[in-house]
Amino acid sequence: MSPTPPARRLRLGLPRRVFSQVLLMQVAIAAGVAVLATGLFLAPLSHQLDDQAMRRALAIAETTAQQPQIAKDLQTTAPSVHGPVQQEAERIRKATQAEYVVIMNEDGTRWSHTDPKQIGRHVSTDPRDALEGNEVMEIDNGTLGRSARGKVPLRDPSGHIVGAVSVGIAYDSVRARLISAIPGLLAYAGGALAVGALAAWLISRRVQRQTRDLAFSDISGLLAEREAMLHGIREGVVALDRGGRVRLLNDEAQRLLGIGEEAVGRSPDEALGEGRTADVLAGRVTGTDLLTVRGHRVLVANRMPTDDGGAVATLRDRTELEQLGRELDSTRGLIDALRAQDHEHANRMHTLLGLLELEMYDDAVEFVGEVVGDHRATAEQVTEKIQDPLLAALLVGKATVAAERGVALWISDRTRLPDRLVDPRGLVTIVGNLVDNALDAVAGTPHARVEVELRAEGRTAVLRVRDTGPGVPEEQRELVFTDGWSTKKPPAHGKRGIGLSLVRRLAERQGGRASVAEAEGGGAQFTIVLPEALAEPDLELQPALAGPADTAVEEEAR
Repeated sequence: MSPTPPARRLRLGLPRRVFSQVLLMQVAIAAGVAVLATGLFLAPLSHQLDDQAMRRALAIAETTAQQPQIAKDLQTTAPSVHGPVQQEAERIRKATQAEYVVIMNEDGTRWSHTDPKQIGRHVSTDPRDALEGNEVMEIDNGTLGRSARGKVPLRDPSGHIVGAVSVGIAYDSVRARLISAIPGLLAYAGGALAVGALAAWLISRRVQRQTRDLAFSDISGLLAEREAMLHGIREGVVALDRGGRVRLLNDEAQRLLGIGEEAVGRSPDEALGEGRTADVLAGRVTGTDLLTVRGHRVLVANRMPTDDGGAVATLRDRTELEQLGRELDSTRGLIDALRAQDHEHANRMHTLLGLLELEMYDDAVEFVGEVVGDHRATAEQVTEKIQDPLLAALLVGKATVAAERGVALWISDRTRLPDRLVDPRGLVTIVGNLVDNALDAVAGTPHARVEVELRAEGRTAVLRVRDTGPGVPEEQRELVFTDGWSTKKPPAHGKRGIGLSLVRRLAERQGGRASVAEAEGGGAQFTIVLPEALAEPDLELQPALAGPADTAVEEEAR
């Protein structure tokens, strides 16, 4: 038998949904405000009604004291139930609906009262203030209970005080007026509460739509997961608000872009400087998988607009992949060259075999010497002028590839480069990209030729690559160095437009420059100047190697 499920406990407290909590809190606030407003209104209302009752009693007393006959009758008659003073006081009381109208002499003895038994007796409260000529307003207890009172002195025609008049308004009537005002006040408060509850419901419904009816715990969990995801993934994320300012920057984006938290609140142009990367993030360049270069990194960027008018851009590091792609292209070129070289080698072996079978031994020896000498001369020519092994090996390999593509790769007679490079790998990247572009530009053209000149001027390295291709139009000479810009068909491994951008960035990172111009006789000439590319100047060899032509080139490079 399955165990009996435990009884569910009744949970008390706030509801979990944001909609319900917001509605409950707003209704509670509206109710509290209504109660507070009602209380704040009732407190001065009660005081106001008391003041009105006392002033009414004082006005009746003053009106009564203004009648000269009352003062005369007070002086000439004795206190009596049927006396003229009592009769006049009762008339006034009934006409004004006062609780009592008491007229007393200077000793405080009553000449009139609502209760006839009190006539002739001393008043229950102290009458000295009124008998001294002062007007009195107060709420006090007397023989008839609590009342609002007004007391004034009673004067004879000559102005002497002969007594006092005291008028009382029943306090029950004041309280009745206050209580009668409460239902109307509560009706207004209830109406205001209803309007507030309706407004709270409408606001809560909007909050419900915006929060998608989530609970606060769900929102808190989503925020925690969002922070963990954004700072844990190996993909850069940059969020921008509707004004185009950076709103969010995760750790990977900071690493890829080389910026910190200070970029938050600034535009991409302010945070990164002008360039393709800032254009991509700002949305001025559109498309998917946009290539851009930041520092020495090749980035792939995608930008997606958001509903609030902002955008989210993602960045992926493609540096290693691009390097592998370029190495793959080079490897394929070498394989093609080796395949063609193998075919050429087979032809040469067949030629040698034929010479041997024809017993033309001298011709065979001469043929072998020519073949071996050509390859040896090319390698010796390169290593004699370029002493850095990486660059020399690169150019020897490029010479083989160029020969198989029907292109003549020449090393300029002015080329001199000692083995003292500070960053040989960076220069290998620059030379490799420029030579590959030049080979692509002249391949298939008649008399195709590429010339490489690489010289040291003190600690400065100057590189020139000339070709006999179609050249670069003047209006495109800056565009060729832009990230992702290319006129060539993309290779199988990805997109083009990275090589020349890397060349310029590597040059600028070393404080140098990269430019393109028209070569003498047509074609393109790329010039790269790298200050302090060598460890130290060769003071002994430099004067011997530099001729008049080199001096002119040096002045031009500077």
